[in-house]
Amino acid sequence: MSLLTHVLAVLFGMGSWVSINGLWVELPLMVPQIPEGWYLPSYLSILIQMSNVGPLFVTLMHRFRPGALNEAAVIYVIIAVGTVASFLLGFFWKEKVMVAGIPRSVALLVLTFFLAAVDCTSSVTFLPFMMRLKPQYLTTYYIGEGVSGLLPAIVALIQGVGVVHCLNSTESLNNTLSNTSSALTSGLQAHYQPANFSVEVFFFFLSAMMLVCLVSFLLLDYHPSVARERPNGRYANSAKQQAQKNQNCAEQKPMMDPHGPSNRRRRSGFGRGTYSWTQVLYIFGILAWVNALTNVVLPSVQSYSCIPYGNNIYHLSATLAAVSNPVACFIAMFLPIRSLVLMGALTGIGSGLGAYIMVMAVLSPCPLMVHHDAGGAVTVLFWVLFVLSLSYVKVMIGVMLRDEGHSALVCCGAVVQLGSLLGAVTMFPLVSVYQFFSSGDPCNTTCPQ
Repeated sequence: MSLLTHVLAVLFGMGSWVSINGLWVELPLMVPQIPEGWYLPSYLSILIQMSNVGPLFVTLMHRFRPGALNEAAVIYVIIAVGTVASFLLGFFWKEKVMVAGIPRSVALLVLTFFLAAVDCTSSVTFLPFMMRLKPQYLTTYYIGEGVSGLLPAIVALIQGVGVVHCLNSTESLNNTLSNTSSALTSGLQAHYQPANFSVEVFFFFLSAMMLVCLVSFLLLDYHPSVARERPNGRYANSAKQQAQKNQNCAEQKPMMDPHGPSNRRRRSGFGRGTYSWTQVLYIFGILAWVNALTNVVLPSVQSYSCIPYGNNIYHLSATLAAVSNPVACFIAMFLPIRSLVLMGALTGIGSGLGAYIMVMAVLSPCPLMVHHDAGGAVTVLFWVLFVLSLSYVKVMIGVMLRDEGHSALVCCGAVVQLGSLLGAVTMFPLVSVYQFFSSGDPCNTTCPQ
């Protein structure tokens, strides 16, 4: 294996979601300076789901016009668009335009739509492109995808986003009944630390990361050392070519494998026929479920599940959960298990951990053990194990579908986006419309002992 190819695969995967992940972690600094305020996360959720027209178009092209879409050209275009959009956000994210007499952040919303379209379309283009390389590099790509969430979080921590200091405050309260006396009350108030560098600098950093992704893809596409890592020295670019190759292999395999049964048959018409249709539906069902939980459902309530235990618990859980994603991918590199039973077991464990986190979010601002250090420790531990287990499941499925061919990875990316869409449709009304969850105060706890 080539160390250069591994590094390039990580940097390439990093560009898949770095822009949108970066936008989310920067919200605490952006919201006070734009007219949408804290309605912006709701708008972002809608824009991200609207941008699924990108992966829908690519998937339909692969289905009805196999071979007509130049996959590499699409990747060059979307990475270039992501680079330019991130750079322009550094200049125009605060600009306001009057729409029907109301100030709106039109430039921010339009550029965010382009970023979301880039990241969503990467799910159905980046993964199939990895068919160019040997299977072990797909796991490296998933490490880079995990880093796309970790890196912006680390930079945001260095920037000082959301760092709270609880300070004593004293205020005078007028007695409205007699209007002659006053009382002094004291308590703790949350004071957010000023950022170490501006939002503009952060967006320029995101643009630089997308540029790194573009250079990495260019080298993956043309570098001679990478070319030697391609299986059989070639790549079936279209779905039609891949299907023909799989068919030829299936026909030749009984003669080429003297130890296998001569009457081996395809179990289904999916990919190379390794799995039956029931197993295919099982795999894709788990894939959609896992991505709904990890990409939308649980992240949308992370603050509700953690803030009651303190701001430090929230930042610790967010950071360690982000670290857990690439760690799971790293583990999968050395333990690439392809067991449907293990996949189901890990999904069940991760779902159970997610259920506990969801219950704590529902109970906010008074979750279990809110007055004890153990409560925060358990919440952080469950967040880490939740991300670790389900991230490993996602890599398992990616490796299994990679063995099934190019079209299987296209379907993999489409199901990832479908799962995220279903999660967003479920959580958006609960969080933003009906306001089902209540946030805790990071400095003051009003729950009974």
